[in-house]
Amino acid sequence: MSEVIELLRDLVAIDSTSTKSNAPIIDLLERRLGALGLTTQRQRYVDDAGVEKQNLLATTGPGLPELALVGHSDCVPFDASWAGALTLTERDGFLYGRGACDTKAFIACAVTAMARVRTSLRRPAQLVFTADEELGCVGAKKLLEAGLGKTKRALIGEPTSLRPIRANKGYCLAEVEVHGKEGHSAYPDTGASAVFRAARLLTKLEQFSRTTLRETTDQAFVPPFATLNVGVVSGGKAKNVIPGLVRFTLEWRPLPGHDVNVVLDSLERLRRECVAEDPSFSMTVKPLRLDRGFVTSPDADLVRFIEGQTAKTSDTVAFGTEGPQLAALGAVPVVFGPGDITVAHQTGEHVPVVELHRCAEVMQAALVHFAG
Repeated sequence: MSEVIELLRDLVAIDSTSTKSNAPIIDLLERRLGALGLTTQRQRYVDDAGVEKQNLLATTGPGLPELALVGHSDCVPFDASWAGALTLTERDGFLYGRGACDTKAFIACAVTAMARVRTSLRRPAQLVFTADEELGCVGAKKLLEAGLGKTKRALIGEPTSLRPIRANKGYCLAEVEVHGKEGHSAYPDTGASAVFRAARLLTKLEQFSRTTLRETTDQAFVPPFATLNVGVVSGGKAKNVIPGLVRFTLEWRPLPGHDVNVVLDSLERLRRECVAEDPSFSMTVKPLRLDRGFVTSPDADLVRFIEGQTAKTSDTVAFGTEGPQLAALGAVPVVFGPGDITVAHQTGEHVPVVELHRCAEVMQAALVHFAG
């Protein structure tokens, strides 16, 4: 068994679901990197549920790193019926297990690449492993708050099928509550239906998403405009009670460089429209996440280098990554890694063996090129 597969096996065996502490996987990685002579530092914090989480930084020497390899240590939950979720299994050229694709494969490649070239590096390089990416890039935001993890360039792990990704859209969330007045459903005039009020607001939001949000485009993305989604709606108590409250979760993905508050501003305008139609209309909005996207120039040296190594042109993605946080720390970020994002977050998650080995080779070459 190759060293990269052996390490991936050890990583997959650790349940690093985001609800749990990621300390066990950080312990393993720190032991490996300390044995290579890297200087390690942990950043600890306690999440909203009172669970300790940890980021790990490992550097080859003093000074601003030329290149950082950045991967998130947490995974999404797995179905209890997936008996092999924590046992790396090879079948038909693929390696199966939770995190095998997103993103423990990248982490295994990063550590393996560093082990292969550590003694040949003359300029500083860095490995960064974060917590809680799946919960909103929380670990990366903690690094940013503390000014930790600064680097000139950052190769950020996500399943991209070994294609360099030079930009991603932002990711924003808000919780909206529409208020009504409860009453007996046989006497509708004694109450005010929050469901009907929310329906009118949602109709206006849908129209906004199909018109105003699509007026600004960037053809580098698919789709080339900001998107909006209402993924969860709840409200009401019983079939014969006029509902007094409806709550829904609003998600939008702005183009990089565009105002992340565009939907919040439009919500306020739509609220005023609803009040004009119904003076007793009432709603509250609680922003939960306002993450910007990032854009790296297609001519950046890291983009060009990965393109040359993989013979794949750079692209963009609509999903969120830790790129914005690394960019805010001063890095030129590129998202890259083995595996296909479409097989992540599901039972049977897997990574191609060929891509795993090739990714380690590309990272090895990148470390030598930028820090050798």
